[in-house]
Amino acid sequence: MKLGFIGLGRMGAAMASNLVKAGHDVSVFNRSPGRGAPLVELGAREATNLAEVCGGDAVITMLADDDAASDIALGPGGLIAHLGKGAIHLSMSTISIALSKRLALAHAKAGQRYAAAPVFGRPDMAAAAKLFIVTAGDPATLEECQPLFRAMGQKTFPIGTEPSAANLVKLSGNFLLASAIEALGEAVALIGKAGIDKRAYVEILTSTVFNAPAYKIYGGLIAQSKFEPAAFAAPLGYKDIRLALTAAESLRVPMPLGSLLHDRFLRLLAQGGDHLDWSAIGGLAAEDAGAT
Repeated sequence: MKLGFIGLGRMGAAMASNLVKAGHDVSVFNRSPGRGAPLVELGAREATNLAEVCGGDAVITMLADDDAASDIALGPGGLIAHLGKGAIHLSMSTISIALSKRLALAHAKAGQRYAAAPVFGRPDMAAAAKLFIVTAGDPATLEECQPLFRAMGQKTFPIGTEPSAANLVKLSGNFLLASAIEALGEAVALIGKAGIDKRAYVEILTSTVFNAPAYKIYGGLIAQSKFEPAAFAAPLGYKDIRLALTAAESLRVPMPLGSLLHDRFLRLLAQGGDHLDWSAIGGLAAEDAGAT
């Protein structure tokens, strides 16, 4: 397919790279210049403006937050203005339910197609084309995008015809991951203050009752207090918890644990943790316990 790819952070750059390697005709664009050079070496073209990435079959966005996604898509001279009739905007960003609904309406009004396909996986999984992709939108549009999903991920999970459903699944999944991080942090703090080897403890847990990637990855990071460099920065985790709580409020679903996580992230950021991985909230329990 002839594609545009917008957003060349660690995740986006890895995803775009796999699309190029799979033989797709890819133009890339990033709001901060200078990130496209490695992709150009692989065979991509670096666009200097949004219009240059909107001339193909589809445009993929992988952006940090609602502000960036809204500006790129809905702002003056954005995707809505430049995409052709029938072209696809495939939003793979983690954005709010409200924005996803706005994008669906705006693209439909412009005669364009919109689908949501947020992903689960850290940058190493993106680089290995092992992402898990949650998709929602018109079935025919999603079927047309299957070659793209196969190039970037190991499995795709269609969840419905309303694009925002995929965004809610993604936000709820990140809520669960953050909950696991907080629980691991409290348990490791307890073990650590008792003088028990924290790494051995995590090895026991992840080899028995919690034999799952999330516990292995984040348990290891917490046991080692290894929170940088950030694979998923703490401000992004905070953003996702805020969006999950906003969705919960709109649906009148109490999420007491979500409120706790909101405050944990806020505390981490207030203490200057913006540069840390979001798993750093798992280190706060040790601080509370007066442990090093």
